Amino acid sequence: MNNLSIDKIKNLENIIPKENIKQEEIMKNHTSFKIGGLAEIFIKITKLEELKNLLKYCKENNEKLTIIGNGTNLLISDEGIRGIVAKIEMKEIKISQINDENYEIKLDSGVVLGFLAQKLLKEEIQGFEELSGIPGTIGGAIVMNAGAHGKEIKDIVLDVTAIDYEGNIHTFTNEQCEFSYRHSKFSESKYIILEARLLLKKGNIIEIKEKMNEYAKYRREKQPIEYPSAGSTFKRGEDFITAKLIDEAGLKGYSIGGAKVSEKHAGFIINTGNATSKDILDLVKYVKEEVYKKFKKNIELEIKYIF
Repeated sequence: MNNLSIDKIKNLENIIPKENIKQEEIMKNHTSFKIGGLAEIFIKITKLEELKNLLKYCKENNEKLTIIGNGTNLLISDEGIRGIVAKIEMKEIKISQINDENYEIKLDSGVVLGFLAQKLLKEEIQGFEELSGIPGTIGGAIVMNAGAHGKEIKDIVLDVTAIDYEGNIHTFTNEQCEFSYRHSKFSESKYIILEARLLLKKGNIIEIKEKMNEYAKYRREKQPIEYPSAGSTFKRGEDFITAKLIDEAGLKGYSIGGAKVSEKHAGFIINTGNATSKDILDLVKYVKEEVYKKFKKNIELEIKYIF
């Protein structure tokens, strides 16, 4: 490591606990794709004050800052990431009963969806079952308006609190979040989500569990969860099902290097064990070109590429 990086580490240790700062961290350990080079400096953020101080530091030192959650919708370059990568690990959950029927769930952006689903099950709160199998955090789910089985995160959000890169905190109503298909106000990366409030209802623990099991079974049977991936690689088209077109183009099982179009679900590109980010990008480019050639349809990426 060069002297410049050593100086950065020393300065950062004044605002972030030393044990939460790592240098030259392997980013493939922080993504579900299991792909990615080194982050120059990697920081875990566990408190709002740490994030505020980090934003101030990056602004004053003209430092590049990359914010990540659980890394389940990311493809990170083999060349790694310069500057600072900050992983949001604020994970508090508060459940309040509003009346006989309704519950307010206030939670930090670093809460993992699967963990939240299990907690809601124990509390006999329904309305989250469809989203229970989505990997990632609530912050990431809000950024991309994640959805499954006919439900999207927008359907249960009351409001979202976020911080901008100047350190100002804002709260946005559901409408102000500008949710649309796999998109929100936060997709442009002008804000870092801090917390959200959800509105859910009282349920029956047996019925909730049955639904969760049903959706988990569907994932096991229909999605290639036995391989590293970033979930669905491509967005659904406005007037077509992308995975269906990829399948009809004869691309199931097509591979470049360690990247492969899943034979189980054509909408997923998987890492068969040694894929590089270049393999994934080359395969994405090939799939897009072939689908356009055969059907004159442009397909869009659902995953985010970080370099």
